[in-house]
Amino acid sequence: MKALVALALLVTGVIHLLPLAGVTGAPRLATLYGVDIADPNLLLLMRHRAVLFGLLGVYFIGAALRPAWRTSALVAGFVSVVSFLVLAWLGDATNAQIGRVVAADLVALDGEAADVRLHQVLHAARDATLHVSFRIRLP
Repeated sequence: MKALVALALLVTGVIHLLPLAGVTGAPRLATLYGVDIADPNLLLLMRHRAVLFGLLGVYFIGAALRPAWRTSALVAGFVSVVSFLVLAWLGDATNAQIGRVVAADLVALDGEAADVRLHQVLHAARDATLHVSFRIRLP
């Protein structure tokens, strides 16, 4: 089961690394999101957003390898994905590229939900094992 949690975190990490390509500039951001970014201030903000997604993706991949990071990675990913989905749902109509981002975030959210469930099962199993060990040692 630990391997499934790690695999789900790796997949979620890769999904979050995809926007990192936007750091290269407006043409790549236009391809990713289907928007023309002419304002240099908005371009700066979107490129910074790409870096932040890259950091989050790297953190997910790190959490796949370091179990101690998993809870905080799951919380960060959940907040990131749900906030975007809520903003997309509340906003005006979106283009096809943004629709793909919404679809990818729904996949990531499903993966994160599976991560949380597996994480809880593993912790429950560990706690049960500790409890059984404790009861065996002490009458």
